[in-house]
Amino acid sequence: MECPFCAEIIKDEAIACKHCSRDLRVARPVMLEVQEIVSELDQLRRELDYVSAKLDWTRHPFRTALTYVAVYLVIPTALLVAAHVLVTIVLDVTPLYLRLASVVIPLPFGLAIYAREKVGVRGAILVGALTATIAVVCMLTVTGLNDKVSIVPASWIEWREAIEYAVSIALAFVTGNIIGFLIFQALPKIMTRGGKPSAVAYNVARALGQHVGEEQLRRRARIIQDLLLTLGPLMGIVVTASGSIYAGLKGIFGW
Repeated sequence: MECPFCAEIIKDEAIACKHCSRDLRVARPVMLEVQEIVSELDQLRRELDYVSAKLDWTRHPFRTALTYVAVYLVIPTALLVAAHVLVTIVLDVTPLYLRLASVVIPLPFGLAIYAREKVGVRGAILVGALTATIAVVCMLTVTGLNDKVSIVPASWIEWREAIEYAVSIALAFVTGNIIGFLIFQALPKIMTRGGKPSAVAYNVARALGQHVGEEQLRRRARIIQDLLLTLGPLMGIVVTASGSIYAGLKGIFGW
């Protein structure tokens, strides 16, 4: 925390500032209480945003649904189909660029649907799957009309490539959503944290070695608590991003 007198960074457990030597025994409880209030206000603000987003469905269901369809289905689908036409028809280059586009394009829309609409992972999976399905169907239609072949895949290999491409798009959308959760939910919670760490963090810290001072134990528990808050989203990002890249590039490199 910051010293209220000289604004230098000091330990939360300090009773005197090592920079200006001012006594913090009176100011410290007030500072910790203010920190707790700021943390609670930040949490309430995030919950209010979530409730407001849900109320839009009740108050303006048609407008909200139209916004979802336009922003999170039509626009990314149009961009994906445009990339397909550009890579496979106009430029006629390696499909590697198209597979990379299938990873890059859905990411910001997955992030935006969490940042703006507070849609979680389950909703992102649904929207991502719909976007992927519509985009792949449109691509197959464009390819069929341009090459004058059947729109429906004619063999299991073609079906597998279409499914892998759709999975890559959907997982990229979910990856963006988890990144949004990390940026707008997990990290702000860490930065505004106050007071003592949770009991779970304390138990883990003690399990790692309880023969340390109380100050060191609390510092270790805070680090563990921050890791617990970020580890889940980070693992989700790694898993979904890896799955998206693998599914998208599998057919190109023959994995």
